Amino acid sequence: MNITDKDIKLIKSKGLTVDKVFSQIETFKNEIPFVALRSAATLNNGILKFSEHYQSELSKLYDSRSGDLDTIKFVPASGAATRMFKDLFRFLDNYNCEKESLNSYTNLEKADAIRLFLIGLEKFPFYDVVMEKVKTSYPKFESLSEGRQLYIFVEMMLKEKGMNFGNYPKGLLPFHKYSSSIATSFEEHLYEAAGYNTNENGDSELHFTISKEHLEAFKGEFERIKKKVEEKTKTNFIISYSFQKPETDTIAVDYRNEPFRTKDGSLVFRPGGHGALIENLDDLTADIIYIKNIDNVVVRKYQDEVSSYKKVLAGKLIEIQDEVFRILDSIDKKKPSEAELKDIKKFLVQQLNVRLPLDFDKFSDKYKLQFLRESLNRPIRVCGMVINEGEPGGGPFWVKKENGRLVLQIIETPQINKKDQRQEDILNSATHFNPVDLVCGVKDYKGNKFNLLEFVDPEAGFITRKTMNGKVLKALELPGLWNGAMSNWISVFVEVPLTTFNPVKTVNDLLKSAHQVKLFS
Repeated sequence: MNITDKDIKLIKSKGLTVDKVFSQIETFKNEIPFVALRSAATLNNGILKFSEHYQSELSKLYDSRSGDLDTIKFVPASGAATRMFKDLFRFLDNYNCEKESLNSYTNLEKADAIRLFLIGLEKFPFYDVVMEKVKTSYPKFESLSEGRQLYIFVEMMLKEKGMNFGNYPKGLLPFHKYSSSIATSFEEHLYEAAGYNTNENGDSELHFTISKEHLEAFKGEFERIKKKVEEKTKTNFIISYSFQKPETDTIAVDYRNEPFRTKDGSLVFRPGGHGALIENLDDLTADIIYIKNIDNVVVRKYQDEVSSYKKVLAGKLIEIQDEVFRILDSIDKKKPSEAELKDIKKFLVQQLNVRLPLDFDKFSDKYKLQFLRESLNRPIRVCGMVINEGEPGGGPFWVKKENGRLVLQIIETPQINKKDQRQEDILNSATHFNPVDLVCGVKDYKGNKFNLLEFVDPEAGFITRKTMNGKVLKALELPGLWNGAMSNWISVFVEVPLTTFNPVKTVNDLLKSAHQVKLFS
């Protein structure tokens, strides 16, 4: 790499070092190894399923302890809504409403998404506000053809000259329509948090990671809804924000693994993906941290059920922490007896999914205790898992590490070698899916916060291909927040119902029952 003074200035302005950039380039050259899947995690083989009675007990445990705990809800919310509207943008690019009928276009292009959008048009929460603007700008709108009407509506909704929804952050889009108001997903997260993330003083703390350019818009939305939501929930909301740190950006390279440069010769850096948010998460000091994506919300009639399962997961976290902390305190104060050692091993294997080395019983007492202590003295996460219904994304798997041991991990599909038929078969055998429904404990048994960056697997990132100015570049994604960035945490996976997972990945997802106050007749 021929490095210039201009390059060094840009690198330093991001808080990076030249050595760090060189290291990233070496990663491109060496490539990131695929994971070695051993099997999918399934019920009673990595995934727990609780009886109704046990769920009730865990919920009661959480309620009895939550008043003494500092809790916060962490919501990754920096994503733009552009991908949510990709079918509609394609429609604007490809449909000539002056020359062909809408029916002809949808048949020719097999545009089922456009058909569904049109069928459900009046059910979308933004229909009235967009239509009002449409009719103001197009007085003869009603006399136009169906195709022309739809084209105008979509253009008004997405483009900058209209509502500009295509450039909105997803958290500020209209998600749900009530009788007297329209709610964004940001607002729905507040209502939901009031159900389980509230202390004895009635305070509920939430932290949103957003893009810096959207900060004022989010603050404005909170001021707009604050009084209404706080009165309805009898909750005082404490909202904080952070941005993806520039030092987590990664350099882009070309097909030769040379730094990709713009026309003026500048280096190109790209955001490192949601894995970069481990830095933001590490800045939080709460006893319990809930993690949930910005688009995974429901209308309020379903929120009690969602909240009840959050309490179950949090209760399980507390139960696990109690035992982990008791064991660590015991190990540090005195040597466990043989009977106690047997119980600790049983707890690790049956409750924490830790696979002991095959020769563990041959270890000296010193190394047995060292292994047990290192296995237990880690951040803990209890993760909800839903039945796999074909959603794109990651899931729970048993993975073989270089040392030969099996570990339970959340794996994203780009980490898997799909050219290996055995790995492809394991991927396709997955029974559960990761809905990003996590409850995390990030403090040790003495109350000190772990440095979360020490528990990241740096080899769990992946390389993707993008385009810029018509040229292909390779981009480096950091280990994902809930997979590689938490690779070395204690991980407990629990089956939760599909009703807790209602993401809005495409605009038509807003037509599903979880996002409709009144269902289709």
